[in-house]
Amino acid sequence: MDIRKSEPQQIKMDPEMDSQLKIGFIGAGNMAFGIAKGILSGNVLPLNIKVSAPSAKNLGRFQELGIAVTHSNSEVVCSSDVVFVAVKPHLVPSVLNEISQHVTDRHIIVSVAAGVTLATLEEILPESAVVIRLMPNLPCLVQEGALLFTLGSHAKQEDGALLRSLLHRCGLVEEGPEAWIDIHTGLSGSGVAFVYLFAEALAEGAVKMGMPSALAQSIASQTVLGAGRLLRDSGKHPAQLRSEVCTPGGTTIYGLHTLEQGGVRASTMSAVESATERAREFGRRSAAAERKK
Repeated sequence: MDIRKSEPQQIKMDPEMDSQLKIGFIGAGNMAFGIAKGILSGNVLPLNIKVSAPSAKNLGRFQELGIAVTHSNSEVVCSSDVVFVAVKPHLVPSVLNEISQHVTDRHIIVSVAAGVTLATLEEILPESAVVIRLMPNLPCLVQEGALLFTLGSHAKQEDGALLRSLLHRCGLVEEGPEAWIDIHTGLSGSGVAFVYLFAEALAEGAVKMGMPSALAQSIASQTVLGAGRLLRDSGKHPAQLRSEVCTPGGTTIYGLHTLEQGGVRASTMSAVESATERAREFGRRSAAAERKK
């Protein structure tokens, strides 16, 4: 099965054929670096990846992986089949306007910018451009990310399958409707920081009770890691695992009662809601700015 039936340079939809793909990144931040590391742990060679950024600040770590770097976004597009646009949301329109003339039917443009909708992306790029909107999160840096993507109007299922094949080493990769992307941003993109805040609070609680700070932080991070792995691998609902830790009149139920008194459940739900709404606001602003042009 070919990605483009009408494309002269056909790339067969086979995981082993990933190594033939040319991958480009516009933007050299943490998301680009994490995704690149995941892709490299698959079948894509460093010599088939190129990264562009306006300054050399973040390019060194890509070079250490054997990846070619440049300051030219157009150069990246012209030498790539799949292009990840990994810049700040407010920079996306200017970047797309810059590269638009170089985007052809052979390209798959993958945007990882929070809040920038498919409609905005497709409005700027050529009419037939294949666009995919992807939302990763920071743990992609250690190949434990949670990534959600949605296909644009000209993208085919095989394009999604290709992206999934490229990214499967980055962590969990799922496809869903675009309405879920902003929710995923609040849940998992921003949610990583919520977990870090909780881990910090756990450690500080231990310090308050007399444990050395370094040891408390180490145990807190392992506690979060272990709890997360057990939650993922057991397939059990969080409430079930929580109840398995509690014993009648024991330490855990007393601690949970204190957390509930502090409103931790409602605060966490509200945090996801606030982050989701902020992502949606980015989308509305981006669309409005593009309409004014």
